[in-house]
Order: sequence, then structure tokens, then C-alpha cells
Amino acid sequence: MSAITTNTAARAELVIDGRRLSYLDFSGTGRPLVALHGHLSEGATFGPLAQALGPEWRLIALDQRGHGESDRATDYSRDGYLADLRAVLDHLELDRVVLLGHSLGAINAYQFAARHPERVSALVNAEGPTTFGLDGANPLDFLLNLPYQAPTRDALVAGLGPAAPYFSDRLRENADGTWRLPFHPQDMHQSEEQVHGDHLNHWTATTCPALLIHGTKGVIPPEQVRAMVERRAGTVSAELDADHFIYTTAPDAFASAVRAFLTTL
Repeated sequence: MSAITTNTAARAELVIDGRRLSYLDFSGTGRPLVALHGHLSEGATFGPLAQALGPEWRLIALDQRGHGESDRATDYSRDGYLADLRAVLDHLELDRVVLLGHSLGAINAYQFAARHPERVSALVNAEGPTTFGLDGANPLDFLLNLPYQAPTRDALVAGLGPAAPYFSDRLRENADGTWRLPFHPQDMHQSEEQVHGDHLNHWTATTCPALLIHGTKGVIPPEQVRAMVERRAGTVSAELDADHFIYTTAPDAFASAVRAFLTTL
């Protein structure tokens, strides 16, 4: 994952039942585009994309529950994630937006569109499969061996071991001087468990324009890519030479694909 870039973004928040939900608004007078990150990430990773799309597009990047600056939650189901997204849209008085998501965020985006089609004008799905995890395997099992916090930053980095390079630039210092990850490992493992399943019916439930961006070394098998394009009206695809973390490992190509799609709307 790339380093955080916030630049001119304004951080704001709303409180839902005592739980803080934080987001970055890259401002501007352009059309609204709401971006949803994947597991273990946060909204600030969309900084380069916001720069590439501005000023025509006003990108708003949510720190989804349990990630980044947003508080932990007790529920990591689709209902929970989608309720947060709806609350943010209502808070910002955005009736209709383009939704862009990566991985977990992509699944939340097309699930939200299936439930609230009147609020989504287009979808950008980056590496968000429709069928996965049916074998029971959880790719985030490694998290269960990681510490959530430590007395010092150095101690936390040491405790993270081989995983440290992926998260060391995003560690948070608590008010008491201790340090923590920008997510709780057990929360993320639970969230991953609850996102597994067959979601093809939700993906095909809407017909608004959609772009499916997938990597040559991504997690969506070629046959699933074909099915996602052929079985959903209004869908086009773009394959990039990248891995699953497509918008941070191939930022220029990703931004170009998104921009080209948005010009067709």
C-alpha cells in the first residue's frame, strides 16, 4: 500500500450512536464521487486519484467503520457498512453519486446500489469479486497473530514483524503515548468472514453504467470477470498490469481508466 496523501482534503466526521465516522472531502465544485477503500486501508489512500480527477470531480473518501480515523464497531455486516454510507450521503446532502470501491469497498458499493439504485448514477468496481470465500478460507488469518497496540512505535513495528512494511507509515499514536494500528486485527478478520459468499445477484441487480477494473495478478478469476461483464447490462471492463491493490500499485493507469469511464457519463 502506498503512503498516505491528503493534500488539500478536509477531514470531517459525523457521529452515529456515539460512534465516530470520519471522511476526507477533497472539495471542489465538481460532480461528487464517493470512494470506499478495502480491508486494512483508509480513505487517504485515494489522494492521488482525487488529484487526477479534479477539479471536474469532487472525491469524498470515507474511512469505513473500524478503519483509519473512524471508530471501531460491533457489527461488520453489510447492513452496518451500508448504513454508514447512507448516513454520510445524507449528512452531505448528496442525493445521487458515482460510487467507486476497491475490494471490500467495491462490494459495499454494488451492494448499496442494489438496495438504493436511485442514489447511484454509476459504479466503479476495482477488484471486487462477486463470488469468493466459499471454501471457508480467510486470507486475513495472519492478522490474528498481530498486536493491535504497543507502548512505543518501535515496539509495535517490531511486533508486526514481516507485516510491518505494509502498515508502518500509517500507525497512530494514542492520547496516552501508546501506538496502535489503524484497524483492529480481530475486527478485520471478522469483517472478512462476513463479506464471503455469492453476491452475483446483487452485482446484476442494477443497470447504471459500471466499470470493472481488474488486475492481471488480481483476485478475480478470468471466467468471473467475463460473467460479471456479460451478465450485467451497462458494464465495461479494464484490465491493468497490477495486483489486487490496483489503485495504489498502478495509480496512473488506474486514474486513466477511471477518467476515461467518467467522461462517458
